[in-house]
Formats: sequence, structure tokens, C-alpha cells
Amino acid sequence: MRATTDLYDDFEDSCETCSIQFRDFGGRNAFFGRIRTVKCFHDNVLFRELLNEPGEGDVIVVDGGGSTAIALMGDMLAARARDNGWAGVIINGAIRDSAEIAGIDIGVKALGVNPAKSEKKGEGETDTELEFGGARFRPGHWVYCDEDGVLVSPEKIE
Repeated sequence: MRATTDLYDDFEDSCETCSIQFRDFGGRNAFFGRIRTVKCFHDNVLFRELLNEPGEGDVIVVDGGGSTAIALMGDMLAARARDNGWAGVIINGAIRDSAEIAGIDIGVKALGVNPAKSEKKGEGETDTELEFGGARFRPGHWVYCDEDGVLVSPEKIE
């Protein structure tokens, strides 16, 4: 994968960047793939269900409303994502088990950590357009992530 800075320089008219300063937690800092989305607040049931599907190299973008009061993903879900072929996850919220997630070969970007686990009510939406940090995340579009940030494109770019 080319660096997000190089991709932006070559495709700035057709892509968007996310201004949120995510932290890298997974064993892979650079990753990309087609976007799948989950919108949930303090409830990771729909996110867990999506992780059970074959990832086929896609990236799940989770809008947890920017809350770091609870974690939407821990080490077991990160391992499940890796095992099911997801390239990575971007969480506008928190994770837990960060030391364990660091050793799992998957990309994980999140706002921070909290040991509190999520609720299990099944509330939220999947595969809907999300917007945060000045970027729109649409299912089927592409996202590119590395140490310099998050770039979104309507098409695969290289």
C-alpha cells in the first residue's frame, strides 16, 4: 500500500481525509479496503455480528459517537476480525485489551482505551453512511489508513 500522504497528493480532488487523531492499536499500522459501516453507541452487538461475516479484506468503520466511556472492541473481537479476513477496523470510540490487540495482525484505529465492556442491546445500524472528522464513510467506498491518518476514496486507488 502506498502512503496516505502520497495517495492524497495524487488524488486530492477525489478523496477526503478524516481529521480525527486516531491512535493505532493493532499489529498492523497500514491497511486498506472497501468500507463496511456500523453505527452504534455503547452497544457492540451489530459490530460483533458483522465481524462474524467473511471480511474479504474489507475495513469496518464504527461510529461509536466519539465516546470513550466504554469499549466497543476487545482482543477476542480483534482476533475474530483477523480470522475472518478483515483488513482492519476504525472505531470512533474506545477499545480494551490494548496490549493483546497490539500482537494481533490486524489494523485497529480508535480514539483510546477503557476497560469497561459494551452493552448488548442490539441497537444501531449497519451499512449506512457515516460522517465524522470531516469525512464521509460510505459502504463500498475505499479507506486507506497508516501512521499519517485516514483517507477515503469513492474508488480503489493505488
